[in-house]
Amino acid sequence: MASFNKVILMGNLTRDPELRYTPKGTPVARLGIALNRVWTTETGERKEEVTFVDVDVFGRTAENVAQYMRKGRPILIEGRLRLDQWDDKQTGQKRSKLSVVAEAVQFLGAPPNNEGAAPAGPAAKAAAAAAPAAVVEPPEPDLPPQENDDVPF
Repeated sequence: MASFNKVILMGNLTRDPELRYTPKGTPVARLGIALNRVWTTETGERKEEVTFVDVDVFGRTAENVAQYMRKGRPILIEGRLRLDQWDDKQTGQKRSKLSVVAEAVQFLGAPPNNEGAAPAGPAAKAAAAAAPAAVVEPPEPDLPPQENDDVPF
C-alpha cells in the first residue's frame, strides 16, 4: 500500500533554535513552534487552542535557521512526521514522541532591525512587509542535464 508523509506548518518559534553537530559534522537545529487555532463556539464565545511541535532541521538550512531566527519569529516549515520511540530509564516504560523533520524552511515577516541602524520610516516598513519571504531549501540531488531542443525559447 502506498503512503504519503508530508506536513506544512506555519507558526511562531517558542524558543531560540539550538544548533548542534553530529559526529560526522552535519549541522542539526532543533526548534519548537507554536501553532494557534482560533474559533468561535455556537454561543459566540471565542476559543483558542495552541499546539506545540518540535522540529529538526539539517544541513546548511539548520545553520541559517540558527543564525537568523529567534524566539517569537514566524516561520513556515515543510517536512515529514517522525515517530521517536525509547525506553524511559527511570520508569522502564516505553515512551514515544511525534516530531517533524524539516525539508524546506521559509522565513516569514520582516527581518528585525539591526542594532545601531536608523529606524525605518512607514514606507520602508510597508515595503519590507510586502517583500517575499526568503526560502531556504535543502540542495537538490545531482541530476543529469536534460536535452530538449524542441523548446521555442
